[in-house]
Amino acid sequence: MVFNSYSFALFFVLLLVLHNLPLPWKVKKINLLLASYLFYALWNPPFILLLWLSTVVDFYMARLIAREQRSAPRKLLLTVSLLLNLGMLSYFKYGGFLLENFTALLSAMGIAFQAAKPDIILPVGISFYTFVTLSYTLDVYRRKAEPEPSFLNFALFVTFFPHLVAGPIVRPEDLIPQFKEPHRATTQQMTWGLFLLSLGLFMKVVVADTLLADSADTIFGVPFPVQPLDAWLGVMAFSGQIFCDFAGYSTCAIGISLCLGFVLPDNFRYPYASIGFSDFWRRWHITLSTWLRDYLYIPLGGNRKGAARTYINLMITMLLGGLWHGASWNFVIWGGLHGIFLCAERLIRDWSGKRQRSFAGQNRSDQVLAGTVAQASMLPVSWNGRLGNFGLALLTLFLVDITWVFFRAPDFGSAMRILLSMFGVIPNGAALLTSLDILKVSSVTVILIACHWAMRNSSLVKLGARLPWWLLSLVWAVMLMLLILTQKSSNSFIYFQF
Repeated sequence: MVFNSYSFALFFVLLLVLHNLPLPWKVKKINLLLASYLFYALWNPPFILLLWLSTVVDFYMARLIAREQRSAPRKLLLTVSLLLNLGMLSYFKYGGFLLENFTALLSAMGIAFQAAKPDIILPVGISFYTFVTLSYTLDVYRRKAEPEPSFLNFALFVTFFPHLVAGPIVRPEDLIPQFKEPHRATTQQMTWGLFLLSLGLFMKVVVADTLLADSADTIFGVPFPVQPLDAWLGVMAFSGQIFCDFAGYSTCAIGISLCLGFVLPDNFRYPYASIGFSDFWRRWHITLSTWLRDYLYIPLGGNRKGAARTYINLMITMLLGGLWHGASWNFVIWGGLHGIFLCAERLIRDWSGKRQRSFAGQNRSDQVLAGTVAQASMLPVSWNGRLGNFGLALLTLFLVDITWVFFRAPDFGSAMRILLSMFGVIPNGAALLTSLDILKVSSVTVILIACHWAMRNSSLVKLGARLPWWLLSLVWAVMLMLLILTQKSSNSFIYFQF
């Protein structure tokens, strides 16, 4: 059951009715928990056991960790939690990948070994709820949070269906306090929640699936080179598709939660207007990037142990962040490229900072001369800054699009073939996209960049407050009409595979 299905619409309406009945708060929470288990069970019922096992073990491990004062037993208890969660994740998500690479390694060493291919089904959402439960146990271990005394509150925190299968990746402080007191959506929350749900579905169904998916699938699905224009358009189509698909899911999740009276954290803030890769990761999949920062990068030492260690820590974090997305070397390369760009950006920033400090130490005559040159520029300083930032944003998006090639391509060979086609290295490529495809991808890309840039320092809430009610209603009506017209062409959300 997915957000863009009629079965979910029925499920959600019934849940809203139950949640707004005059029932005790504990009963409402039980209803939400049972509904969340039902939502997950409709994917594959046996995997409910894994979700339940992770919930029970982490709830009791955290309580034992909080009671224990000795260092060694606390570490042992934490290790039990880590082994269980990361062990399940490693087996179901990376078991086949590890066996395949182990076999390849033995073959390279001249050892003939052929293992039976494991028949492992990936439980939907395991990467997300594993990080959710780990954040709780790690916070309790680091004494940043107290263990939750109510199992019902904790179980609902882990399994709350809007975020369960594809995020946002919530922390204990995001949801558990909200479950302690009765919550029911106000009229404003209900209206805005339904609008966000409509917007998220519009991004997914109309933009990602109807306008962009076919072009991306065409280019990434062919086993031969294509013309540079087609290659670039295919990559830009996927760039828009992955954003509208994933941000669309997060927007739906936030809207659904708001309709029930709960607030989830933002997961995207107009990432295609990012000025640099540090800015990109402050705007793209925010709950994952902050999780990796707080539970991996900072514990590794962050930037506190010198420049060399900082770059190493950045690379480790991004390589593991890439691997988190899937059991493929392409994802590792994707993460590694982001790590390289982050390191290069930091290196340039440090070098620039040293030059600025050196410039500040020059004599006054040099500073006056520099000021005269600045005043003689062709454009005002403010416009120089805006144009420069926009240029950096386009450069960032250009490099991000290059990394998306490895994220989308089925294997390394396909990724390299597309990259070589993009830059015209392979001549006589095929022309596959029609004039309509070119128009759709180009239009969506321009509109997407313009919207991100216009909203870069704003938010939907502020925009909604500024717009007149009739204009907001008109936009909503148009989205709903287009959703009805294109619903049959919709697919599952891309991030369900992670």
